[in-house]
Amino acid sequence: MDKVYGGYLCTGCGIGDVLDIEALKSTASSAGMAMQDHPCLCGAEGRALIEKDIAEKGVNTIVVCACSPRVMQNEFNFGENTITVRGNIREQVAWIGGRKESGEVDDFLQELGQDNVRMAVVRAQKTQMPEPYKLGTLNKRILVMGGGIAGLTAAREASKAGYEVTIVEKDAVLGGKANNWRKQFPTSYPYAALEDNSISKMIAAVQSDSRITVLTSSEVARISGAPGEFNVTIKATGTKSDWDAPAKVTVDEQEKIDKGELPDPNAGLQKYTEKNPAGESFGAVVLATGWRPADVSEYEHLGYGKIKNVVTNTEFEKLAKDGRVPGRVAFIQSPGGKEHDKDFPYCNSVTSMVALKQAKYVRDDNADGKAYIIYSHMRTPGNMELFYKGIQQDDGIFLTKGSVTKVEEQGGALVVQAEDTLLGESLSLQVDMVVLAAGMVPTTVDEPTINLAYRQGPAFMDLDLFDGYADSHFICFPYETRRTGVYACGGVRKAETMEETMDDATGAALKAIQCIESVNRGVAVHPRSGDLTYPDFFFQRCTQCKRCTEECPFGALDDDAKGTPLPNPTRCRRCGTCMGACPERIINFADYSIDMIGSMVKSIEVPSDDEEKLRIIVFVCENDAYPALDMSGMHRNSLNKLARFIPVRCLGSMNMVWIKDAMSSGMDGALLLGCKWGDDYQCHFVKGSEIANKRMENIGETLGTLGLEPERCAVRQVAISDYDKVPAMIEDFVQEIIAMGPNPFKGF
Repeated sequence: MDKVYGGYLCTGCGIGDVLDIEALKSTASSAGMAMQDHPCLCGAEGRALIEKDIAEKGVNTIVVCACSPRVMQNEFNFGENTITVRGNIREQVAWIGGRKESGEVDDFLQELGQDNVRMAVVRAQKTQMPEPYKLGTLNKRILVMGGGIAGLTAAREASKAGYEVTIVEKDAVLGGKANNWRKQFPTSYPYAALEDNSISKMIAAVQSDSRITVLTSSEVARISGAPGEFNVTIKATGTKSDWDAPAKVTVDEQEKIDKGELPDPNAGLQKYTEKNPAGESFGAVVLATGWRPADVSEYEHLGYGKIKNVVTNTEFEKLAKDGRVPGRVAFIQSPGGKEHDKDFPYCNSVTSMVALKQAKYVRDDNADGKAYIIYSHMRTPGNMELFYKGIQQDDGIFLTKGSVTKVEEQGGALVVQAEDTLLGESLSLQVDMVVLAAGMVPTTVDEPTINLAYRQGPAFMDLDLFDGYADSHFICFPYETRRTGVYACGGVRKAETMEETMDDATGAALKAIQCIESVNRGVAVHPRSGDLTYPDFFFQRCTQCKRCTEECPFGALDDDAKGTPLPNPTRCRRCGTCMGACPERIINFADYSIDMIGSMVKSIEVPSDDEEKLRIIVFVCENDAYPALDMSGMHRNSLNKLARFIPVRCLGSMNMVWIKDAMSSGMDGALLLGCKWGDDYQCHFVKGSEIANKRMENIGETLGTLGLEPERCAVRQVAISDYDKVPAMIEDFVQEIIAMGPNPFKGF
């Protein structure tokens, strides 16, 4: 587009009280853009001023120097045919300081404001109007992997929203583990009575739904493609798992197969010949493959696998459904022994509540029944606390915290030995059966459940961060996985009750729908929902180093036949990690590029003759650190005025050339503020902060070879709630730079 610029500077919200407005306008003019000022740009008159210029002067590239770009977004949205760039001179300039006691403008604050104006002008000059990436046709079909509670719910909710759904279930019937449940937890006040299992009603609703296709005794063999165009190969359970094509047979062999003289290697695949000749196409995928009971056989002192009537909670539930509940049962919630005060692997609140439910079976089925629950931790969140209290009132149910030391057979009965109980004494319980609280292990543990045909492998990356649960960012972005367009729910995402699973599956179905609709509009999904951009590769200079494909957190890049990166734009979440990874700097976005950020760095005025006016460039992650800075300003916290802030999509998008440019232009220090990483990671793009930290180690080595202290560059971790801590983080770093003195390259 041919740009026509319009610059606007707000003097309200205290900006005009502490800054020299005419000097700011002069700065913009020197950078190539005339600016008008107004006391309230976000108000009706201020907006009318801008709209008038759009209508009469053809302005299509607007710079608004006022409040943070995180606020007033609707007020400064002038339509899809305009570009709007925001310069933050309120939260990060005017609100962090004031005028001198004499009433004069603070020179340091004024220079900060002028640099922010320059950077906004340069950003507008360098940005381009993005064009959405659109597929040729809209695919509104959703694949649901798993036919248990989660899968059935997701399918029904998507269908009710008007989408076609295919359920793929490996077992011969729908329902999953819920088919073996006798009762389910109470869902209404007073949360005392167990309720009938509703799984049969859920199955009937799905089977009668014309928008839902059900494939039982089937499994997903392979998923290739991307959101909007996933190509899925389905095979029958237990048959030849050839992902690409049915097994080839000769004419003679086929004749013998038809006569029954030879087994048919494609018997299972023939079932889907009509529906699945070369793979089905789907717009999005819901992963609802559930969980499996944890292995408890390793705890030899408990006797599982050796003593007949030592069973898991899953096995006991099936016995209870069949009406085979003994009169005296001990429910052991933790392994005890050397694992004192620890639970079984993958134990959780659900396993605690299952023990309470199953103890009630013992009392309901036996007039003199006795149930003993021995636990290290009892978890009954929410309204289930009322259910727990009701169980406590039953004289036939005994609960105590304790450590089980041994389970053994004596005279046809089982004896449970426990110590360290709430009673302060050891216990010896004679029972008919022992039930171990086997935890709920997600199916993504040790298995490529999803079977992706991605360069990065068939499963999700780094699942160890969540103990194998398939989630991208558990707190901020539930249901999302490390693969765009694939949404997890139910036991594969976290341990949940039936009601929680149904809520979870509804959320995953909505995410899948959002993904499909976003792909149709050509925009990004979470966390940059609605972003029209996608990475543009200048392949003529690509050296095939593979760094972009290896570092992409979401598997958005494959390789073509020649080994060149093969972008899948609808998989991309627009974090820019590939841009930061590329040593050749050939990856850019229309409104976020190597040149743009580099030019913003160079637009900062670096005094060469004043040792009191050092300059520290701070690259700030837009997801956590930038909001923390804004909130700090809103609280009127003071910030060191030597720092200059440039927002970046993610620290993973940090190309190290920006650091080199900053230091060579005379900047005295460079600081990166991003999300926490490691075991407590909070990065919206999974591993951007961690990648940036590794890159900065290399920068430190480079600075050392130039005779600069590696300590001039640093990375700090910031949570979005750290608004009261971030000023001290910046101040401490600035003081370290002051102690080192000015950059010796200053002025060259």
